[in-house]
Amino acid sequence: MRLDVVTIFPEYLEPLNVSLVGKARARGQLDVRIHDLRDWAHDKHNTVDDTPYGGGPGMVMKPEPWGEALDSVIASGEGRPTLVVPTPSGKPFTQQLAVELSEKPWLVFTPARYEGIDRRVIEEYGDRLDVREVSIGDYVLAGGEAPVLVMVEAIARLLPGVLGNAESHRDDSFAPGAMADLLEGPVYTKPPEWRGRGIPDVLVSGHHGKIARWRRDEAFRRTVVNRPDLIERTDPAAFDKKDREMLSILGWGPGPDGRFGRVAPDVEE
Repeated sequence: MRLDVVTIFPEYLEPLNVSLVGKARARGQLDVRIHDLRDWAHDKHNTVDDTPYGGGPGMVMKPEPWGEALDSVIASGEGRPTLVVPTPSGKPFTQQLAVELSEKPWLVFTPARYEGIDRRVIEEYGDRLDVREVSIGDYVLAGGEAPVLVMVEAIARLLPGVLGNAESHRDDSFAPGAMADLLEGPVYTKPPEWRGRGIPDVLVSGHHGKIARWRRDEAFRRTVVNRPDLIERTDPAAFDKKDREMLSILGWGPGPDGRFGRVAPDVEE
């Protein structure tokens, strides 16, 4: 997979040289190319921003440097890349989207600064490329470089051969089809006792069926506390008999439409 990032802060992307992504680059599984947007600015100050039309605070990134930069990057490869635009106003970045993007041969990221990129740039390339405007959460950062790091790591670890164990990502929280979209439960390793705390007996029982059930039950416990919306939107057909029993223990039950929600406690008269 080829990844290009156009940014005014190339040094911000140094973490792409370490950990799983860095190793994947070293093995040739990822071809990552970082480009300084200011290389396509032509005044003595290398200006890439200007005041917004219509007034208002902040500055807007100019279309000319972005257009020249993207034209140059696109012309340097074969085929058409998918353009990924980090922005708080984009669609949520999910594990499902990470899987989808991991299947693309070439991604180009456009992390912006200031108030964002002149809209005409997105419209221009949207006419000829697959453009994805993506948000990593309901908050605003100083720029798009941090979201690029998040997305690249989420995508890269899904590529064949990047993880040491090819099965590692299959039961991830939010993995498509994994455990009915439940959060992953707690995990443990050696030693068997630490600071007076042991591990659940079932994990050393050797009974794979019971271990699998325990892990699923723990996933339900964590999900109802931290992300109850995941259960509320899950197709009830994804829950087996044991799932339903656990949900009942946790205070959940099916509503009129069959989907599960919290059951209101009985009120004594």
